[in-house]
Amino acid sequence: MKSQNVCVVGCGYVGLVTGACLAEIGHHVVCIDNDPHKIEALKTGKIPIYEPGLESLVRKNVRRKRLSFGQWVSEGLTNATIVFIAVGTPPRPDGSADLTHIESVAQGIAKHMKAYTVVVEKSTVPVETGEDVERTIARYKQKDVSFDMVSNPEFLQEGTAVDDFLHPDRIVLGVKSKRAEKIMRALYAPLKAKKILITDLKSAELIKHASNSFLATKISFINAVSRVCERVGADAVRVAEGMGLDPRIGGAFLRPGIGFGGFCLPKDLEAFYYISKKVGYEFDLLSAVKAVNEGQRDHFVNKMSTALGTLQGKMIGVLGLAFKPSTDDVRFAPSVDIIRRLQAQGARVQAFDPIAMDKARVLLKDVVFCEDAYAAAKGAEGLALVTEWPQFKRLDFRRIKTLMAQPHVFDGRNGLEPAAMKALGFTYHGMGR
Repeated sequence: MKSQNVCVVGCGYVGLVTGACLAEIGHHVVCIDNDPHKIEALKTGKIPIYEPGLESLVRKNVRRKRLSFGQWVSEGLTNATIVFIAVGTPPRPDGSADLTHIESVAQGIAKHMKAYTVVVEKSTVPVETGEDVERTIARYKQKDVSFDMVSNPEFLQEGTAVDDFLHPDRIVLGVKSKRAEKIMRALYAPLKAKKILITDLKSAELIKHASNSFLATKISFINAVSRVCERVGADAVRVAEGMGLDPRIGGAFLRPGIGFGGFCLPKDLEAFYYISKKVGYEFDLLSAVKAVNEGQRDHFVNKMSTALGTLQGKMIGVLGLAFKPSTDDVRFAPSVDIIRRLQAQGARVQAFDPIAMDKARVLLKDVVFCEDAYAAAKGAEGLALVTEWPQFKRLDFRRIKTLMAQPHVFDGRNGLEPAAMKALGFTYHGMGR
């Protein structure tokens, strides 16, 4: 395989994983970020996020001189024939994506391109963004050099991102020229992807938003089903299992609980709804998906309020702050909404998470952050499982029961066995159970 010179602009979750993994399969990669503190840390092998396997991958490829870091786009484009745009597209208040960083990077690429370049849109962006970037580069480029625009959406899950990249079930390439397609196929050839789907630019952009919106819909659907299960005395976990056995449905993302969080699903759902409305289609299904998801947080807190009589003055122990296990990401995490709702009703909160407490401290006030799960349970009148870290299943619940003021367990992820908890003397409250 011929090694390629690659520039990745943006050292967040997507950019850093992309850069490190491309270096791992033999390419020479320069990762660029305008945060000087982040770049200095990365140069010494320290990464700003928790992602299993990523730190060792970064250090190994820095040692091999296949991965380096810089602050300016001009540094990355010195030798690169491929440049990835992997900067943030945060949501605006109206749900639209803020493309300010995309525009800025596009102008930087235009000013520093020295020869033919493949410009790859890796950030999750609204449909037609690729054409906007193309126009921006054409307008601002300093030299008479050609370039091709490619949309290459990412399908990385936080917590398994390195493995997702190195063993992809599909790679989507939205291209406008055979030249760009050939270069991108060669770039990804070592990965042996199950499927490389070649589309036009707009279709590739829509695939990402449509995929995440559909996953969000599956989650909200089973959560709505769980509300029915509670009313009739059925078990939503078993209902989901039965549904998932149908190969047309599948069991993934059919887990009743407190709903989805993280940066991707909520943001992409909002953005897809905004895009649809902008082009004249009221995608009401997506509004319902959002409403169900937000309603699950209220429902969970109401379970606590009903069981305890009132939340005023009550101590609630919270297990888990990250939006999912194996990450420290608390952006749009259900835990943040739930804790704020608890506090609004007068509850006191003490919490523990194996990884995410430093980031949670920035978002949450008047919370006692504990050294372990047992400290979070001590004196609590209710213990809420909010993130299904595997180690929480292995806790000594006999000990936890002796520490709590009242033995109420509120299982927001259905991660514990109801019968086992009841046998230990707990009052167990699941979701849809």
